[in-house]
Amino acid sequence: MNGFEFTHRPIDAAALTGSLADPAAGGFAAFEGWVRDHNDGRRVARLEYEAFEELALREGRRIVAEAIRRHGARRAHCVHRLGALEVGELAVWVGVASAHRAEAFAACRQIIDEIKHLVPIWKKEHFDDGDSGWVNCAHCAEAAQAPGFDYSRQIALPEIGAAGQRRLAESAVVVVGAGGLGCAVLAGLAGAGVGTLVIVDHDVVEPANLHRQPLYSTNDIGRPKAGAAASRLAAYNPTIQLRPLPVRLTPANAAGLVAQGDVVVDCSDNFATKFLVNDAAVLAGRPAVLASVYQYEGQLQVVRPDADGSCLRCQWPEATRDGLVGNCAESGVIGPVPAVLGNLQAMEVLKLLLGLPGQLRNELLLVDLLDLSQRRLQAPRAPECKGRCARIAELAAPVPAGTLEVSVSLAEAALQGYRIIDIREPDECLALPMPLPGHEAIPLGQLLDGATRLDPGLRYLLVCSSGRRSLAAAELLRADDQGNVWSLRGGLTVTMRTQNAK
Repeated sequence: MNGFEFTHRPIDAAALTGSLADPAAGGFAAFEGWVRDHNDGRRVARLEYEAFEELALREGRRIVAEAIRRHGARRAHCVHRLGALEVGELAVWVGVASAHRAEAFAACRQIIDEIKHLVPIWKKEHFDDGDSGWVNCAHCAEAAQAPGFDYSRQIALPEIGAAGQRRLAESAVVVVGAGGLGCAVLAGLAGAGVGTLVIVDHDVVEPANLHRQPLYSTNDIGRPKAGAAASRLAAYNPTIQLRPLPVRLTPANAAGLVAQGDVVVDCSDNFATKFLVNDAAVLAGRPAVLASVYQYEGQLQVVRPDADGSCLRCQWPEATRDGLVGNCAESGVIGPVPAVLGNLQAMEVLKLLLGLPGQLRNELLLVDLLDLSQRRLQAPRAPECKGRCARIAELAAPVPAGTLEVSVSLAEAALQGYRIIDIREPDECLALPMPLPGHEAIPLGQLLDGATRLDPGLRYLLVCSSGRRSLAAAELLRADDQGNVWSLRGGLTVTMRTQNAK
């Protein structure tokens, strides 16, 4: 019998010694650790041991196998108690059988020293006047902590402890989006020891991502983000399971993806995905942690359908059109802003998994990183959503955008009879003037405020920088029975690039 094990029953040293009997072994060494009645001048009444068992068993077995190999021992075994122990009980036993006594002594010493230094085991000593709290056994040894992933600092928190760490190890979280928010969320949850992380992102790493997405390096440019993030996190914490899914979240797959986690985290950069995450989470009864970033500001919300909480549609029944509010590419972003919001999301996930106090509930947290202010806004559940969200019927696919976009040059569009409307803001128009005379300049807000009505006898082509705002505006105008509007696919930037290349 070789190996390492835990037991909640008293250790039978005689039986263990007999199990290592070997006619070829001339030497046998054993170590026995007993619960003593004092420590640091204080009387000990009893002792408790807990462990992060999955990691501890794997590390303990590796230590025993390495000691056998290094010292040429024939057999070796270690047993460690868990649970409550009284004074005088045997807490740990190590036995080694070897051809000679020197090898048996050396292997036994190596095993007990490394078990103390490397294996995630915690103890709590109960004194007459209180207790020690949960203390990592490695900190009780004089030797330095050897390399390895160590959760002892967070297990030392009384609200977490070894039981909370096990709960994290048994949990799964789905993270939608591995960009600026997602990198912070994934790193925080991986460091905390969340057992399974499902990474959903269809995008690839681009040079413009790197300043705010520190999971990636220049060597990752062109790689799918889901796979690159999983590779980095696997090297960071090899004790967790990573499931990269390089796919786009759609109405067809949202329910299946969300069901893979105990919590889903929205780290996307568009409204369509955020509302899809919200709807899928509500239908599945899964908590969802949502965040968004705009320049130096951020917003955080926790959706609790499992606790009759409000959701996005309680405040906004219809999803905001993508493009009406700029994303990071259009509005700009500095790295610490999504990092802060992502870490706040990770903290809310850990609160949910561990049952910690202070969870966001039916409210929005607004954060301004320039003046470091925070505001909490009440976000109550809609009255009609008693028992089930009345505003989410099904995961309906969005209206296809193909019929709203055209791919032509501005000159061709004018020849085809389109009236061209530049919906950019005045400062954008000054920075990159429209290369076509005779167009109209109507900023987006003015176009959508209801005062501007387009002539139903004309055809209009809306133009912005990237095509996102113009597409969103075309969708809204079509919904307002103004069916004679289209959007320039790719926007002015793509059009100018194509024109200059000719």
